[in-house]
Amino acid sequence: MSTHSKKSPIEIRDLQSVVKDDLHEFSSHFKAAVKVDHGLLNLVIRYFLRQKGKRIRPLLVLLTAKTCGGIRERSYRAAVLVELLHTATLVHDDVVDESEKRRGAFSINALWGNKVAVLLGDYFLSRGLLLALDNDDIDFLRVLSNAVKRMSEGELRQVQRARRMDVDEASYYKIISDKTASLISACTRCGALSADADPESLKSMEEFGEQLGLAFQIRDDLFDFGSHEVGKPVGADIQKNLVTLPLIHALEISPPSDQKRILKIIRKDKKTKQNRQNIFEFVQSTGGLSYAQQRMESHVKSAQALLDSFPDSEARRAMHALSQYVIDRKK
Repeated sequence: MSTHSKKSPIEIRDLQSVVKDDLHEFSSHFKAAVKVDHGLLNLVIRYFLRQKGKRIRPLLVLLTAKTCGGIRERSYRAAVLVELLHTATLVHDDVVDESEKRRGAFSINALWGNKVAVLLGDYFLSRGLLLALDNDDIDFLRVLSNAVKRMSEGELRQVQRARRMDVDEASYYKIISDKTASLISACTRCGALSADADPESLKSMEEFGEQLGLAFQIRDDLFDFGSHEVGKPVGADIQKNLVTLPLIHALEISPPSDQKRILKIIRKDKKTKQNRQNIFEFVQSTGGLSYAQQRMESHVKSAQALLDSFPDSEARRAMHALSQYVIDRKK
């Protein structure tokens, strides 16, 4: 399916409706998991929970479980675990990136400072660990611990590459596989585990999550080249010396003189609006954007093909649609 399809756009609420009651159940479990009597912590958590995101990761866990045989009590715990882990990384990321806003509202670090934000992230992480241990969900713990390890490695590798400015396509894929796809594939694997899926189904769902995660990150990286509707400012990656797929491809197919000119701009500590415009025009004219778009669509097709081995169901169709939504979304 092309991202330029004339069909009406997929709405996240339509996908959520397939597991509407289960998402309500998940929300109850999640609130219970983070409930605390501590005054300041309670205040900060209540503020954070008001900024509701799309909750794509718990949705993925539940849709995977339903596709693999049915949602059980363990499926809710898997969804809560994933969301606790994801929430912890968001709070910590805002500290690392010195972000003042999160989903249009002030970030925790902007309101309460870095110390409270880091401790809140640690609290979410510890609640997830305890939830898994209290219920002997060691299989979930193993999957998610590996995801955290990969996410940390991916972020550190990205920092190192940004300093050295030597990212090639293989290195880029290693970074986004670790920092983004690892958690999404952990969602689908945990969802399948919670439904007692057979080994072959587990492998297919884990790979589905990996392919979806790669597409998800490429979509995010494309936003940096011209969408004003997304949360981060346009050109934010370039400002931070992050060389992503559109620019990598543009550089790889360009003559050395153009490479030298563009890299000189990227290496500047502060880039003017004109500097960023020059980079955007270079990427556009060399086909970097269309190449990244093609790669993104290819990953979605690979993800959708992996669903074909599962029996047809409303949940499977929703997962198919969700993979298309990931690359059609506007933010």
